[in-house]
Amino acid sequence: MSTVTAVQPDSAVARAISAPAVARLRAGRAVWRSRVVRLASVLAAIGLWQVLTSGDVRLWVRFDTLPSVTEIVRAFRHQLGTEVYYLDLGQSLIRILSGFGLAAALGVSAGVALGRSRWFADTVGPLTELTRPIPAIAIVPVAILLFPDDEAGIVFITFLAAFFPVMVSTRHAVRALPTIWEDSVRTLGGGRWDVLLRVVLPGSLPGVFGGLSVGIGVAWICVVSAEMISGRLGVGYRTWQAYTIVDYPGVFVGIITIGALGYGTSAAVELLGRRVTHWLPRVQEAAK
Repeated sequence: MSTVTAVQPDSAVARAISAPAVARLRAGRAVWRSRVVRLASVLAAIGLWQVLTSGDVRLWVRFDTLPSVTEIVRAFRHQLGTEVYYLDLGQSLIRILSGFGLAAALGVSAGVALGRSRWFADTVGPLTELTRPIPAIAIVPVAILLFPDDEAGIVFITFLAAFFPVMVSTRHAVRALPTIWEDSVRTLGGGRWDVLLRVVLPGSLPGVFGGLSVGIGVAWICVVSAEMISGRLGVGYRTWQAYTIVDYPGVFVGIITIGALGYGTSAAVELLGRRVTHWLPRVQEAAK
């Protein structure tokens, strides 16, 4: 009996130690399984595109008029060897970062003010609600008349596109905060700035980054559209130019580039959001 009692605690400790390791192993396998499935889905879509376009298939859409994957790859390799491609890439990134940066700063500030100040909500709130449903791309003629050059107008369109998702998401996040948090700070002697810095801003961060994630995607849609209409450089301008000269592989090079840029910037925003809100239980569970 003494031998049994001596072994049992050791086995219990071993099971307790191995349980987290097994959980981490299973989580790692699940992550890799998910990555493999995602990669396989992309490769399957590319393979299907190649089969439909190279075989000149006509169903309810005409794949025989579209370039094949091999033609797009050749065009992509050619573009990567030119200086113009990188100039367009840099110009679009400058426009998106400038407009989105302004939208992030002003959108968060306006959202907090709308959620916290009755006076600000009464004076500025109606104006935002009247202008919010207007598509940013519809403001392109106004931007052309308003700004002295096309560059400032495109940045303004980008800013306008990202501003409203950020502002609305921040406003809702601020208004949804439990009042007991603010009451607790005030009970401990905190003032207005303490409430803002210790309750409002940290508590609204999940909503803020939700708006930023949506805003960066909308900003890319509008910056590309604005470049097609009034730009002289940029991925959107080059894509439209390729269409006008019937360079369809070049059109798809632009489309793929836009998708890659949008995915990269959105992923960067979401990664920053996970790092900033690492204290959230759902983020910690996702990280595991």
